[in-house]
Amino acid sequence: MASNPPGKCCTVGVRHDGEPTGADIKVGKHAAYLATPDPATAHKDTAIVYLADIFGIWQNSKLLADQFAANGYQTLIIDLFNGDAVPLSPPEGFEIFSWFEKGSTGDNPHTKEQVDPIVTEAIKWLQTEKGVKKLGAVGYCFGAKYVARHFSEGINVGFIAHPSFVEEDELRGFKAPLSIAAAETDTIFPSEKRHRSEEILKEVGQPYQINLYSGVEHGFAVRSDITKKDQKFAKEQAFFQAVQWFDNFLI
Repeated sequence: MASNPPGKCCTVGVRHDGEPTGADIKVGKHAAYLATPDPATAHKDTAIVYLADIFGIWQNSKLLADQFAANGYQTLIIDLFNGDAVPLSPPEGFEIFSWFEKGSTGDNPHTKEQVDPIVTEAIKWLQTEKGVKKLGAVGYCFGAKYVARHFSEGINVGFIAHPSFVEEDELRGFKAPLSIAAAETDTIFPSEKRHRSEEILKEVGQPYQINLYSGVEHGFAVRSDITKKDQKFAKEQAFFQAVQWFDNFLI
């Protein structure tokens, strides 16, 4: 693997303050959130598909989508989990691998066989309903895998943060510019996995970037405790990293 499977660090984080400004919509049968930029600053025929961590569409992901929109990028988050995203404070006894395999109800798995068609639907919706011709993709933790897996469906540029479950062949198959934000402390994307990812991306031959942020852990780009100066700085810089990457390679 280019990154390890998820662990306990994927299920913790801090809710951020703010009022989301986008719209809760449906894409087919799936819940979604659409953040729309000001027409005066919007990048024409351009959008970002946001593939979330296991918390799905919630306060922090909505605020991030709004921030991408404020920078000119129409941004769509789709519910990858059929209404079964993990709550910020999972119930006692929550077992992440059981949730992947069966979901909370035992009949709603979140494996690639179920998630892939949802990602495909989100991409097609942006292309057909919104006329998107230049598509960026962001993936956080769980979502990073699906940025890599869906390159061939029209993703032109990618950004992933603290990836999990990404196979080496999936990363190798991403034949476009890719930027990665990594945490200093991360058992899921540790130094050996970062270095191996660097080797793979060098083989691929597309532009790539791997930024390492000190003083933070897995999940920092979405769920940092922004009352702590170092964490706030790293979260904001990871966001700027993504925007600058898209500004350079997507538009």
